[in-house]
Amino acid sequence: MRPADQFPPIVLTATDHDRLSGLAEAATALVPDVYDYLTAELERAVVVESDEIPPMVVTMGARVAYRDEATGQERTVALVYPQDADLEAGRVSVLTPVGAALIGVAEGQSITWYTRQGEAKTLTVLSVEHPVEGGTAAAGPDRR
Repeated sequence: MRPADQFPPIVLTATDHDRLSGLAEAATALVPDVYDYLTAELERAVVVESDEIPPMVVTMGARVAYRDEATGQERTVALVYPQDADLEAGRVSVLTPVGAALIGVAEGQSITWYTRQGEAKTLTVLSVEHPVEGGTAAAGPDRR
């Protein structure tokens, strides 16, 4: 089904895992291809508490710079829930194939994902920036 070398280990916060599990179930009929992919990602993820997630791992709300390995094109997006998605503003839903591929991947890791047309694509995460509550920079890692 999915060759293991195309899918690096991923890490999710317990909160993201719980929310995404519910979202995946709700999306079963709407986007079955993404449901299948996201469910498989949730099943293989290492789940940790929010204060244990490494800062270089893509979580919900993170801004992610990645490179398409076939074209060399780089793009920066924010990974969001479907209701917050806006492609023109660079906010990509986790219920899109690329959004489902990004969640839980760390800087420097590459992952192969499939477009809705079945085309295999490989992306490499270049950097991850997490939102800062209150709009100001924190003095050190967020440890809520």
